[in-house]
Amino acid sequence: MRNFDINEDPHRRFNPLINEWVLVSPHRAKRPWQGQNEKIHTDTLPEYDATCYLCPGNVRANGENNPKYESSFVFENDFAAVKQEPILFEDELKPTFFKAVPERGIAKVVCFSPRHDLTLPEMELSGIETIIRTWQKEYTDLGNVDYINHVQIFENKGSVMGCSNPHPHGQIWAQSSLPTQVEKTQNSLKDYFEKNGSNLLLDYLKEELKLKERIVIENEHFVALVPFWAIWPFETMIISKRHITKITEFTSEEVSAYASILKTLTIKYDNLFETSFPYSSGIHQAPTDGESHPEWQFHMHFYPPLLRSASVKKFMVGYEMMGEAQRDITPEKSAAVLKALPEVHYKNNQNE
Repeated sequence: MRNFDINEDPHRRFNPLINEWVLVSPHRAKRPWQGQNEKIHTDTLPEYDATCYLCPGNVRANGENNPKYESSFVFENDFAAVKQEPILFEDELKPTFFKAVPERGIAKVVCFSPRHDLTLPEMELSGIETIIRTWQKEYTDLGNVDYINHVQIFENKGSVMGCSNPHPHGQIWAQSSLPTQVEKTQNSLKDYFEKNGSNLLLDYLKEELKLKERIVIENEHFVALVPFWAIWPFETMIISKRHITKITEFTSEEVSAYASILKTLTIKYDNLFETSFPYSSGIHQAPTDGESHPEWQFHMHFYPPLLRSASVKKFMVGYEMMGEAQRDITPEKSAAVLKALPEVHYKNNQNE
């Protein structure tokens, strides 16, 4: 019987944020790939697309015209997943297998730039700072609505992630309930705070900064790292160094530092396989229920699906659906690969 090697042997890692485990099988990364290859879209996008419903001045699906906006632009989603109208509902509070409750909310779209061809890694820092300030305003405005208790800011980038329009944009869904993943995080953060009198993510970050095994980028105010419990092949998380519960608590220096780490991280993603790297990203921060939430720490998740190349996607199937999440490449290996990538976008090198 030989000693356990975390870099070679199958093992499970615990995610304290949602109180779940992930199976890591590093030896499987050596197996040949005979599965599906995704189509790589190499078309050069125009700065303006007359058929795009998100470009400035164009008509959206509901017949409204977009203004000729010059920076970020926000509008209520024409096909919102949640609706604002209150619904009369009587909960009989009887045990049942068919429990359902109405959900009230507001859904918005945030266009990052008037340019159809620019994603975050190719934008100027000033443009990304404008997006952050837009997020701050929307978090405040939506959070002040009396029935809104949570504001979820997120982006789906790339057709692989189900994004049907390449124009750079994200979404905000604000609702009366805590979504399932957020509720799991809320419970874990609160339990840790009550038991230890300190913040789970800040304590975790201190340990990561000591080890420096999974740190990808670090600046004065933020750290981008591959979580010890990461599921997706090149998953990362951005955590603020200072105790910040929500995006509206940023100083002007932190807005700039956050913009910088967003740009650098997404450049590294694009450089990994020299493609516009798909991902789903989202900000997790304190609920907007009017309560104090010292247990919360501002952080942002990036879940990219690409595994071995621009054409090989990681699928959550079989064991992942029936058992628990599983990954092959170790988080430490992913962090080393991302950290070593240049911070200049590959397209700029090609243009020189």
